Amino acid sequence: MKCFPKSLQQKLNQREQNNALRKLSLSNDLIDFASNDYIGFSKNRSIFEETHQYLIANAILQNGATGSRLLSGNHKIYQETEDFIAKFHQTESALIFNSGYDANVGFFSSVPQKGDFILYDELCHASIRDGIQLSNAKAYKFGHNDFEDLEKLILRCRDLQNKGVMINEIYVVTESVFSMDGDTPNLEELAQLSNKYRANLVIDEAHALGVFGDQGEGLVQMLGLQDRVFARIMTFGKGLGCHGAAILGSQELKQYLVNFARSFIYTTGLSPHSIATILVAFQFLEKEKQNIIALRENIIHFNQEKNMLGLKPLFVRSKSSIQSAIIPGNEKVKTIAGQLQEKGFDVKAILSPTVPEGQERLRFCLHSYNSKEEISEVLALLSTFAF
Repeated sequence: MKCFPKSLQQKLNQREQNNALRKLSLSNDLIDFASNDYIGFSKNRSIFEETHQYLIANAILQNGATGSRLLSGNHKIYQETEDFIAKFHQTESALIFNSGYDANVGFFSSVPQKGDFILYDELCHASIRDGIQLSNAKAYKFGHNDFEDLEKLILRCRDLQNKGVMINEIYVVTESVFSMDGDTPNLEELAQLSNKYRANLVIDEAHALGVFGDQGEGLVQMLGLQDRVFARIMTFGKGLGCHGAAILGSQELKQYLVNFARSFIYTTGLSPHSIATILVAFQFLEKEKQNIIALRENIIHFNQEKNMLGLKPLFVRSKSSIQSAIIPGNEKVKTIAGQLQEKGFDVKAILSPTVPEGQERLRFCLHSYNSKEEISEVLALLSTFAF
């Protein structure tokens, strides 16, 4: 067997020296403060059973999609599910992708064109940034949730346009809940700013689905902004507890993506079982409000407890299910995470380079099924270990 390339081994060695080497670990029986299963849908037995019954009732006895959706993989429940999603999210159309990563890469690599500008929040997810890198548009980042900085970039674009530089479209990109900080931008202000300059607003709602809104429909709809957003990316692997994603927007956008989004065109579709699970999970969002209420109560309790214990200075301000305690240094944050895990709590350390050096953190994910006692205990332990 050929030796592993030295340059690659050196990169692995460097990660290990920096105490930042990633490793796969099996699931555990610890108290869950790590998963993105915010309202417990991944473990919901009723969703599991109703999905099975739906497939049986519709005589869908097929394990795989058999091909891309443009060839043989567009089985009949895709349309029913996409129609349901579009109605639920009060938009013209929905197009399902195999994952949130595929959706973002597909959108940003194909929609913004040469002569367009993409202005994106500096903390946008890697999938957004990877899609942007594949685009022919020019891209610039603005300071995190800093709309003054964003407006300066827009005005710079307009100034270039006045000087004869062709600028066709401007795309403004952010997330409704940021995956590492758990904070949210002022979307109403952002929508006004985008409308003022006729920019196309694109919002990734991966960590808002199932968390915000009366039916967990997300922050955009909760604020009534759905008609002012060019595209929303909804990911199902978090609050919905299953797999896949959808891009929401106009019928024209859906048609365009079907024709030009390479991560949609050149991949095998999701299995009928996966699509049925998405459909049933959305149906449960319409009727299972108790889980969403329980999650919100836990978020409030977490914030009250961290303030009472004097932990507030450690945490990024967040009213979402993601709560991050900044503990600089890979070694230190890994040590504290290990101590919490030894006490029975699955809290993960987020290391550089996933986050910038000096911004290493413990990332607490809150769920509807966490008890108030578990939240109080894990924060009490953190106050002991961190100070």
